[in-house]
Amino acid sequence: MTETAITQEQFALLMEKMDRIESHMAAQQRRQQEMEELQRDLIPIGNHMFKLAIEELAEIGSDFQAEDLFFLLKRVLRDTHLLSKLLDQLENAMELSEDMQVIGKQIFNQGVHELDRLEREGYFAFAREGWQVVERVVSEFSEEDVRALADNVVVILKTVRNMTQPEIMAIANQSVDAIRETSDENTDVSTLKLLKEMGTPQVKRGMSRMLNLLKAMGETPAQ
Repeated sequence: MTETAITQEQFALLMEKMDRIESHMAAQQRRQQEMEELQRDLIPIGNHMFKLAIEELAEIGSDFQAEDLFFLLKRVLRDTHLLSKLLDQLENAMELSEDMQVIGKQIFNQGVHELDRLEREGYFAFAREGWQVVERVVSEFSEEDVRALADNVVVILKTVRNMTQPEIMAIANQSVDAIRETSDENTDVSTLKLLKEMGTPQVKRGMSRMLNLLKAMGETPAQ
């Protein structure tokens, strides 16, 4: 390698280094310009904030003392573990609140589905009709009627219980059928036929029951 070739290679390296130095200096200059621009922008803001702070402190006046601030800082540093515990509790409360919101949404959705099911199955329509029945009862009956009903509710329940016995229900059903059959007949019943029917066991048993009913009605004291 000749001396001229070595000199050219050294010159090329030197030029490369100079380019890097120039690039670095240009970057430094740009950063310095940016810092200067930032400083020019921050100075008015800082002055404004300082002025506001002076005005706020002037409003506080003698109520604020530097010792109070130092005391507060020392107390905060002393009670750091309490603050940490409070923050943990706050985080737990926030997590609980999120869980409750999820559960609340599920309950709300379930309630909506249940109400929709009740509406489709007619529960609400039945309740509306039932309320109309209640309104009619209230309009038809007075306070004295309700009081009398309360006084006789035991007797009414016993009567209903006796009326729903199988033999009583069978007699009532047979009576309804007999009345329906009689109303369907178009021919007149002769007196001779009635006299013949009087001698049948069924008519005798029915007359005996009617006599017992009349006797029981006669034994009931008049109101």
